Amino acid sequence: MVIAGIRATEEHTLEPPRPTGFARLLIPLVVAFAFFLEQLDQTIIATAIPQMASGLGETPLRMNIALTSYILALAIFIPVSGWMADRFGMRRIFCTAIAVFTLGSVACGASVNLPMLLASRFLQGIGGAMMTPVGRLILLRSFPRSEFIAAMTWVSIPSVLGPVMGPLVGGFITTYWSWRWIFYVNVPFGLAGIALALHVVRPGGGRSDEPFDWTGFMLCGIGLSILQFGIENLNHPMVPPVAVVGLFVAGAALLVSYARYSHGRRNAALDLSLFRVRTFRVIVLHGTIARMAVNTVPFALPLMLQVGFGMSPLESGEITFASAIGAVAMRAVTIMLLRALGFKQVLVWNTILACFGVAGFALFRASTPYWLMIAYVMAFGMVRSTQFNTQQTLTFANITSTRLSRATSLAGVMQQLSVGFGVSMAATLLAMVGTPGHLTVANFHTAFLLAGLVPLLAMPGFLRLKANDGALVSGHRRSA
Repeated sequence: MVIAGIRATEEHTLEPPRPTGFARLLIPLVVAFAFFLEQLDQTIIATAIPQMASGLGETPLRMNIALTSYILALAIFIPVSGWMADRFGMRRIFCTAIAVFTLGSVACGASVNLPMLLASRFLQGIGGAMMTPVGRLILLRSFPRSEFIAAMTWVSIPSVLGPVMGPLVGGFITTYWSWRWIFYVNVPFGLAGIALALHVVRPGGGRSDEPFDWTGFMLCGIGLSILQFGIENLNHPMVPPVAVVGLFVAGAALLVSYARYSHGRRNAALDLSLFRVRTFRVIVLHGTIARMAVNTVPFALPLMLQVGFGMSPLESGEITFASAIGAVAMRAVTIMLLRALGFKQVLVWNTILACFGVAGFALFRASTPYWLMIAYVMAFGMVRSTQFNTQQTLTFANITSTRLSRATSLAGVMQQLSVGFGVSMAATLLAMVGTPGHLTVANFHTAFLLAGLVPLLAMPGFLRLKANDGALVSGHRRSA
């Protein structure tokens, strides 16, 4: 089968040709499949924590680190993925990433204590860190820019479905089987993903001899790790308050040091010069703020339904899953909206809807009819999907093909941070308005109202976009 792609020697000057036959559908599906596994495993263990704690002889509180260790590995190792794809080839690294992720899943399921589980989750995160940006790079180098939206829309769906389906799938498996199977189920999917990738993704042999920036990688990795650990201590104190302040100062200092170190360096682990591209800068910086607020819902809503309303994990999962239906329904609609209105108008108005959407969960009561909850969650899923898909597509609209691997790495790091910081934001707001160990429905309502204000902080950036930004990929034509 002839698979879409561009030869390494042509990559600098030509766009890839349009994929033909089944490749046009299979390439996005293979990438979306890998993205789904990576996103699903960020949240799937949430409803299984009590059972996992019991099986490993730990307290549920200590098990929270199993969530953050995975996200932390994603953020740390994403910068390596772009360099590896350029050096060793996209298909080889993509298949290796799925294999590492699958091996980590097996190790998680076989864990006999917490340290083994944390190490296994970290290994899983390393595989996920390579899967996401390299998969996105495969799409960007397999489709002409005029077809970015159609291809990237398939990728946005897993980023919405995964976090939403995680509690539902985890609750179902834990209830009827064993918590270990939430990891073992990844094995057949991982093997199928490798087989499909070998079949449909062009080899794309390595073309770069540029050395990797290990110094910059260490500065970023350690800085992000310290910063994330500091944020976790806001919700679950593990060190004295003075030490928490020190963690934030140290983490920020390392990241600032990296910014100075990387200036003018061609092989920087994260290419901060990409922020000179206006659309990339707006979406990655301001868009991350909006994504953080929207990402509070998959964490806080199941808690409110279970802790506040007394629902079972399966009942709450059935309600939150409605968001996935809304996300799928918006796939074709988003393309039409962007063509008619352009990126700027869609982002501005959808961000306003996101504000009201997040805050609107404060209207939920235990007496609210299930059908009304499901309808609202479905509508919110449509808003969430539009936000993610629109941002993700515009991020790369003005990036040259020679810088795509670096752009996917930097954007991927910020995307994972938006997930981790979103969860931390929700937990911090709940800790601020509630009593430790006793959260009421009113506490959740207040947290949702506060989180609903956060997307407004992204509006100044979105308003600076031009009417024709991203017109090449949206098909929108309007005078700026």
